[in-house]
Amino acid sequence: MSSDSLKVIIVDDEPLARRGLRLRLENLGGVDIVAECGNGREAREQIQALHPDVAFLDIQMPGVTGLELVQLLPKEDMPQIVFVTAYDQYAVEAFEVSAVDYVLKPIEEDRLALALQRVRDKLGSEHLAAQREKLLEAVADLTQETPEALELKLAAGDFGNSSRYPEKIAIKDSGKITLVPAREIDWIDAAGDYMCVHANGETHVMRITMKELEQQLDPKVFQRIHRSTIVNLKRVREICAHINGEYHLVLNNGERLKMSRSYKNKVQHFI
Repeated sequence: MSSDSLKVIIVDDEPLARRGLRLRLENLGGVDIVAECGNGREAREQIQALHPDVAFLDIQMPGVTGLELVQLLPKEDMPQIVFVTAYDQYAVEAFEVSAVDYVLKPIEEDRLALALQRVRDKLGSEHLAAQREKLLEAVADLTQETPEALELKLAAGDFGNSSRYPEKIAIKDSGKITLVPAREIDWIDAAGDYMCVHANGETHVMRITMKELEQQLDPKVFQRIHRSTIVNLKRVREICAHINGEYHLVLNNGERLKMSRSYKNKVQHFI
C-alpha cells in the first residue's frame, strides 16, 4: 500500500452497505481501509486507536448515530468526515451551508471520487481546524445535543432504542433551514412538486416527493391515508365513516382529513 494512500474507516450498521462502499473505494484506488465498524461505539474506539485520515459515517445507525459519533470524538482524534446518507433532505441542506462533505446512497463512484479528492486537498491545510469547528457547529445544530449530554447518555446506556428515522426534518425555504421535530408534525399533504408539512399551527413547504419524505418518517407513527396525505397517528382523535367506504379522520386540532378507499386497510393502525 502506498504511503500516500488515505487511511479510511467505514462506519455503517448494514454489512452490504459497508461492502459496497469498500468495493467502490478500492476500485478508485489510493486508499487503505484500516477498519469497518457496524456501530458508533465501535467506531469511536477504532478512530481513536487507528487515527484514520477520513471516516465515512452513515448518518442513521441504531444506537450512536453518525452525527452523535462526531460530537463524541475528541477534537485531536477527529479525522476528516464524509457523511453517508440515504436521506437527501435530512441533513444535506445543513451540510451544504456548512461546507461539510457527504455522499448519497446509492453511492455514485464519481461523487465518491470527488469526496476523496476534497479530503486530499484538505490534508495539512491550515484551515483544517476551522473546518472542524464548522463541522461541529453544523452537527450540534442538527442533534440539538451537547457533547457532555451525549457522554452522559452513552454512560447510562440510553442509546439502545434510537430510531433509524431522523428526529428532525430539515426544510429549506428562502435560504433558511428550519429543523422541524418529526413528533410535532400533524399531517403532510402534497401540492404539486412540493410537500406542505403542518406542525404546531404552521405550514412549512419543501420540495421533495411524497415517497422520499415518507421514507424519512417512522411508519409506526406516520401513515399514508391518501395518495397525497400522510398523517401522524398520534394526532388522530376520531375516525368517522363517510360515504362510498371512505373515512374522515379528525385530528386533535380539529382538522378533518379524508382517508380514501384504497387506504382503507390503514384503519387497523388506529384500533
